[in-house]
Order: sequence, then C-alpha cells, then structure tokens
Amino acid sequence: MIRGDEWLEHRGAVGKAMPFCELVILDDDQAPVPTGEIGFIYMRVAGAETVDDGRSVYMGVEGPRVTPDGFRTVGDMGRLDEEGYLYIADRRTDMIITGGANVFPAEVEAALRDHPGITDAAVVGVPDADWGRRVCAVVVPAEADSPPSVAALDAYMSGAVANYKRPKRYEFRDVLPLTEVGKLNRRVLTEECTARYAAEGGKD
Repeated sequence: MIRGDEWLEHRGAVGKAMPFCELVILDDDQAPVPTGEIGFIYMRVAGAETVDDGRSVYMGVEGPRVTPDGFRTVGDMGRLDEEGYLYIADRRTDMIITGGANVFPAEVEAALRDHPGITDAAVVGVPDADWGRRVCAVVVPAEADSPPSVAALDAYMSGAVANYKRPKRYEFRDVLPLTEVGKLNRRVLTEECTARYAAEGGKD
C-alpha cells in the first residue's frame, strides 16, 4: 500500500508490506542482498506454514520457491529502500547478461528518465560478439528538435549507475512500441533494435 504523499517522496515505489506480511530481497542463493539492490522479491504471510519438504502453504496453495523459514517468491524482481518501500524491477526473463554481469532494465530506465532532457526510456539487450548482449537504450527526448547528445547522456549515466550497467548504444525515438494494453512491448523493441544493430554491422 502507498498513499499519494508517500509516492511523491518515494517515486516509483508500490508501497510497503501490509502488517501481516514480511518482505525480503534475496539473490539466486536465497541470501539477502544489500538495501537498494535488485533481487528476487520474497514474501512471508502470517498464517502460512512450512511443510516437511520446505515448500510453504498458504490457504492451500504451495509457493513455487520457498526458503526454509517460509518466505516465497513467484520470480518477480525488485528492491527495498532504507524505509522499507518496495520498487518492482523486472522479471528474470528481462534481465540482460552483458560481459558476464547482470543488468536489470528497470534500474537503468529509471536513471534515464531522471535526465531533464528525457521523457521516456527503455533498455534492452542486443546480441553482441564481444559482450554477449549489448545494453541498448532507446530514449524519447523532451524536445525532438534538440535531443541530448550521446556523449551527454553517457556522461550523465556514468554518475547514475555502475559502469557495467551504462548503455553502450543509444537510439532516439518519438515514441516507444506499446502493447494493446499500453505497456512497453519489450519483445518488439528488442527485435527492432537487434535488426538495426545488425544492419549497421554490429557497430555504434
């Protein structure tokens, strides 16, 4: 749950855990991640019980991934801030593996949207011979006639995210492809960016 005034102070958050719920963010090995870092969202609900095989049961439904102490996940990714507000990131299938490191698009997209010259942004991975996947940012500039330069965006992002998360390629568009329900069509965008990158010979 989150109130309007809370959202203004924690932009992008979806709220805090209800009194009868506990939230933790864990990595692939079910170890806690540092505050603010992205991992799997696990939840434990008061009234749930853990059966002998370690799976949690709540209202007759077993969770797909469960910790020994009864926290469950459905595979969604996110992070918690220092005050316990939850921010949804990506599903594991959206994660970009570049140079052996994991990059979650939502984190990079949020940083790009904070740039005053950008109104919207999406980040996808395109196949690359050197990196496995190259982080490609597609941005919608606030002013189409005078978009920020690639050099300016790169300099800005160098102070916003870790170096390995910085986009290695930028594209500028008037709009982003959306699904019928108005959500980003990440599949179509990935296909379009991949085709364009390949047509350019895999060069920026």
